[in-house]
Amino acid sequence: MSSFSTWDVVRNLLLSLPWTLFLSAIAFFGGIVLGFFLLIMRIMRPDSLGRFITWYVQLFQGTPLLMQLFLTYFGLALFGFNPSPLLAATLCLSFYASAFLTEAWYGCVISIPRGQWEASSSLALNLREQLRYVIFPQALRISVPPTVGLLVQIIKNTSLASVIGFVELTRTGQIITNVTYDPFFVYGMVALLYFALCFPFSLWGRTLERKFNVVH
Repeated sequence: MSSFSTWDVVRNLLLSLPWTLFLSAIAFFGGIVLGFFLLIMRIMRPDSLGRFITWYVQLFQGTPLLMQLFLTYFGLALFGFNPSPLLAATLCLSFYASAFLTEAWYGCVISIPRGQWEASSSLALNLREQLRYVIFPQALRISVPPTVGLLVQIIKNTSLASVIGFVELTRTGQIITNVTYDPFFVYGMVALLYFALCFPFSLWGRTLERKFNVVH
């Protein structure tokens, strides 16, 4: 493997892990904030904004994430902006996550039995109070599995940020492969590290699911 030892490969891959986690974290929390805002607007203003939000969701769910990254990175340059690979990847993944979270959470909200809406309405609660005190606490239990599942997807999808030059785990693996000419070992280690990142979150999601007694 050229002048690289096995430890050199592993050490350099490990050094790239914080960047993968950093991008995953800011994209996920950015998606949560934007997704929750879109959810509120979709529920409270279904006539004026509901259709627009539906189109927004369909756009990000119906197009490849790789294409979205290219359009974000190179498209902003057409308008005079020169975003760094980190900024472009963060924006794109945040929008991507918000679309999926909005749709998943909206499904959780409308799955609450109609009787719960009617009962809270009979208590003279307005829509905002219904959502805050009755609907959202119940929807939260149902939303745990898809939300944690999306987090795992985001961690894996950060690998696509390598195509716009962001140096995270996958991009580091590509660079090392170009030096060592041993793609099987390097990408095998990359795959193991992604598994090591994602598997604990999957277990955490199952634990939360059992804790909240989510009924399938």
